[in-house]
Amino acid sequence: MTKRILVPVKRVVDPNVRVRVNSSGAVETTGLKMSLNPFDECALERALRLKEAGVATRVTVLTCGRAVAQDVLRTALAMGADDAVLIDTGDAAPDSLSIAQLLHAWLAGNACDLILCGKQAIDDDIGGVAAMLAGLLDWPQALNASALEADADGWLVTCGDDAGTAVWKLDGPAVISADLRLAEPRHVTLPNLMKAKQKPLATIAADTLGVAPGSRFDVVRVSDPPARAAGIKVPDAAALIDALAGRNVFAHAGA
Repeated sequence: MTKRILVPVKRVVDPNVRVRVNSSGAVETTGLKMSLNPFDECALERALRLKEAGVATRVTVLTCGRAVAQDVLRTALAMGADDAVLIDTGDAAPDSLSIAQLLHAWLAGNACDLILCGKQAIDDDIGGVAAMLAGLLDWPQALNASALEADADGWLVTCGDDAGTAVWKLDGPAVISADLRLAEPRHVTLPNLMKAKQKPLATIAADTLGVAPGSRFDVVRVSDPPARAAGIKVPDAAALIDALAGRNVFAHAGA
């Protein structure tokens, strides 16, 4: 079986780092540790396990952004990806649709059997790339996947939905977005980081794909969340119930 899996990834502030808004009203990233988006890590891990199980023969990682994003691609290569692609967007800040269009243009010359990506990025939490890309490709899609298995010429995908979970059968090439439950990412070792430097990493200018990356929305304001108000202490359960009742908690709960 010859299958190629594409895993789009994004470079984000490390999830263990607390971000701050600077005086100009933007998130301050200077000097902060950057890393692979956690949802993308889970998607990559599942892709690697599919390859190790003989379902796929090649795993490619791709990101859209500036040249500095090569660091997360090298991390993905150290995890076990076979090759990497950077679509260089220069100083542009592409939105979800622009990224989907760049991926669609790149796929026109690079056939893949499965696109497995994180369901959302932890910086903007939009989660629109997978659905938009599936629409552009006219491929079946499954979002928020917590389990994924190969099934004949397609895929069996367990996804979270409003009713709990649902199992979908996708025929042929598909776009699937990963929840954090899909797989626990492996640790990257120093020897593998060194080996990753020898793996192929191609850089493509966005304009050569015929797409002008940009954003279709404007950020009006960025601010730190308001400070949490101090709590109160109650002496016993009866006082707690009275305090909750005074805030109409039971009315909102339907009690």
